[in-house]
Amino acid sequence: MIHLFGTLKHFLKRRPEVIDNAVFRLHWMFTSTLLMVFSIMITAKQYVGQAIACLQTDGIPEDVMNAYCWIHTTFTIPEAFKKNVGVDVPHPGIDNTKMGEKKYYAYYQWVCFVLFLQALLFYAPYYIWKIWEGGLITAVSLGMHVAVLSDEEREKKRKLLTNYLLSHKGTHKLYAVKYVFCEFLCLVNVVGQMWLMNIFLDDEFFSYGIKVVQFAQMNQEERVDPMVFVFPRMTKCRFHQFGFSGDVQKHDALCILPLNIVNEKIYIFLWFWFIILAILTTLVLINRFVILVFRRLRARFLIGRCRLAAHNDLKYISRYSDVGDWFLLYMVAKNVDPVVIQEVTSELAKKINRSQEDDTENLVV
Repeated sequence: MIHLFGTLKHFLKRRPEVIDNAVFRLHWMFTSTLLMVFSIMITAKQYVGQAIACLQTDGIPEDVMNAYCWIHTTFTIPEAFKKNVGVDVPHPGIDNTKMGEKKYYAYYQWVCFVLFLQALLFYAPYYIWKIWEGGLITAVSLGMHVAVLSDEEREKKRKLLTNYLLSHKGTHKLYAVKYVFCEFLCLVNVVGQMWLMNIFLDDEFFSYGIKVVQFAQMNQEERVDPMVFVFPRMTKCRFHQFGFSGDVQKHDALCILPLNIVNEKIYIFLWFWFIILAILTTLVLINRFVILVFRRLRARFLIGRCRLAAHNDLKYISRYSDVGDWFLLYMVAKNVDPVVIQEVTSELAKKINRSQEDDTENLVV
């Protein structure tokens, strides 16, 4: 198992520089890696066993029947799910094919590929942001995320950081907008994937989790397992061939799908997880909108991030800086030691104050 999933471990490594927030990382790091693990897991026979095993008594080789039924669609009878198992029908969804219309299943062949594609889509917003970010945080933080620096080295790097923030003041609005856009892409991605999965599962995904919760609260005699309906464990397959007289013969087979035992658990987890992720991402975007509209709240966020810095300095910086400069300082504070960021904000506030006084004097003159 370590060998199988070892290639994914670098996704979970802690990066030396932080260029996003926790909810963003839940998208590209946790969810993307989780979907990749699911994709690999259901293709590994040692974890889920044989994908399909068909039983028939007409002398057709087992390997031929298994291959045929896996490549072609299998089916159930929806009305048979409501009948008593062991009395009216042998298995849920299995009945005489003349008793009702058939529901065909083919998407179980594509689950591993769809999960892999979903993993790539969850990683895409971070990949775009990483390109747009261009290593700015790494460049300006100068490795000051650790406090073990000589006084001379720390002073030199602190001055470089302060001079950059001051000399490039007012030039980071697009930087902040791009980040918020990538967060918005995360929300579009998770909602869009829920919609696509609903199409993939024949309009069953949106109500899947609700039905499972209702199923757990119903009496055992009355309930029909929705997981078995969406991912049946037993299906039927019909195979045609020529008989000895040249007429077309049809052979019915019962097919066990062990893979669906895993699929049903994966998708019930994804149903709840995607809803949680969509809610968290929406709250983050609301938070971003509030910050854009209300300047006074920016200082409070900086105070929460820069624990050792003087509150008055942070309020002053927030008042005389636009949202792009505020956002860059907030991100830098994630990657710089609190002692260093306290010195940077103190000097930055003094220089901004001096600049404001000079501008006032020039206006008076």
